[in-house]
Amino acid sequence: MKKSLLILVTALAATGLAQAEDTLKKIKDSGSATMGVRESSGVLSYTLGDGKYVGYHIEICERVLKDVQKSLGLGALAVKYQPVTSQNRIPLVQNGTVDIECGSTTNNATRQKDVAFAPTTYVEEVRIAVKGSSGITSLSQLNGKKVATTTGTTSVQLLRKNEKATGVNFEEVFGKDHADSFLLLESGRADAFVMDGQILAGLISKAKTPGDYKIVGEVINVEPIAIMFRKDDPAFKKAVDDSIGAMMKSGDIAKLYDKWFLQAIPPSNTKVGLALSDATKAAWASPNDKPAEDYAKK
Repeated sequence: MKKSLLILVTALAATGLAQAEDTLKKIKDSGSATMGVRESSGVLSYTLGDGKYVGYHIEICERVLKDVQKSLGLGALAVKYQPVTSQNRIPLVQNGTVDIECGSTTNNATRQKDVAFAPTTYVEEVRIAVKGSSGITSLSQLNGKKVATTTGTTSVQLLRKNEKATGVNFEEVFGKDHADSFLLLESGRADAFVMDGQILAGLISKAKTPGDYKIVGEVINVEPIAIMFRKDDPAFKKAVDDSIGAMMKSGDIAKLYDKWFLQAIPPSNTKVGLALSDATKAAWASPNDKPAEDYAKK
């Protein structure tokens, strides 16, 4: 009984490892790859409707897959777009539904136990969005307020850990995705929305009256955001890392940043207007997949 169980467990482990290491083979055999995309992850990944997804990370991933297609000698590669959420993105990568996740995922030590990350392509600052009429300008003023957050994200946890939030008691209200969380703020069901700054800026730029909202207060946390894929797949990781590294070296990634963060973008043709940060520049200059913990103040 014990021997049979051991054989079964070993076989399952070997199967799982084989699946994890076969992403390139899977893509070559099927002639297709599946990208995990987000409906409303600010300018990194969002939908225009009718199955069309665009954004900074979407375009980076599309270029990565073109490089993969070339390296595999494929005449064509069908790219499938699979919407994911904060809650299901990691399981869908782990079980093989998604080959490469191109959203707004923070690379941290906990997640690195379950998935792998490409070199950091954007370094995020977690901030607070409020209505300008609220009078809220700092973390301390969230005491007694309702704060929106998106289910499955880490932003409010980081807020609670921030030393400037000591003694600040607020009520969390949850949105199912970032657009839903912004709606909580927009409708008055929340007094503030804590999230990645670029997501907040992107949502504000697409609001009915963008001038009604402000990003305020202290930087709550700094986080490396990266493209995600299955763990224990060194060949695929090398392919992705090499492609992104080449974009960083050539300056193409800087051009993509300018396109999505500083120029007018669809569907509203408004500008997000977030200047390139020194932290993101540094990540491009020395490509790495270091987790958020390495960015924390020592």
